[in-house]
Amino acid sequence: MNTRIPILKLKDTLIVSIQWEIDDHTAIQFQEDLLKKMHETAARGVVIDLTPIDFIDSFIAKVLGDVINMSGLMGAKVVITGIQPPVAITLIELGIRLENVITALDLENGLERLHSELEA
Repeated sequence: MNTRIPILKLKDTLIVSIQWEIDDHTAIQFQEDLLKKMHETAARGVVIDLTPIDFIDSFIAKVLGDVINMSGLMGAKVVITGIQPPVAITLIELGIRLENVITALDLENGLERLHSELEA
């Protein structure tokens, strides 16, 4: 099964809502798809909503950290929304730092925070 994570464009922002637990192949495909879409659209911001996700393994956590860093290298601000406590614990235990990332409780708040950041 070749399941792709949808990436939506809203003005100069890409919105990703991961709705299911993802496997390693899907994570790598997501990374490639997002970077390609960022390049094609010259997106200035990315919102990644993790609200439904209550578990990530070490590989998925690394890919998420890499996606965040790569997005920053491509000039986009990243907002992560809906981080559940077990996901936060996993990220910290694995040493994945989200220092240059804005976080928000939900997608709506994340879009507002990104918009404010891009206007500054």
